[in-house]
Amino acid sequence: QERLVESGGGSVQPGGSLRLSCTPSGFSLDYYAIGWFRQAPGKEREGVSCITGTDGSTTYTDSVKGRFTISRDDDEETVYLQMDNLQPEDTGVYYCATDRFGPLSCDYVLKMTPGIGSWGQGTQVTVSS
Repeated sequence: QERLVESGGGSVQPGGSLRLSCTPSGFSLDYYAIGWFRQAPGKEREGVSCITGTDGSTTYTDSVKGRFTISRDDDEETVYLQMDNLQPEDTGVYYCATDRFGPLSCDYVLKMTPGIGSWGQGTQVTVSS
């Protein structure tokens, strides 16, 4: 199947760190932009971060700036989301996504809805004391 696979979630205390990974299954990263999304219980899915494949430019939602870092290793065909100083409000299911047939910009990817593009199954991140 042509999809993405997330891993690296877990449970941490406030101030802790996690590193999420996103790898394609059934296709190559090529020049696709990869976005990270999260969905907290009772809330809508929101875009968290994105990195392009064309020039490596990055985008972050304001709430995670300075704490999260997105990176891309094209040799390993993996996109990472390093999450530091995690807070309870970061709790949720984290998804990565791309659209192989859409624009390559993060502006487009971060506005994707679940019915568009390729998504992973999600990985749970829980931040609590």
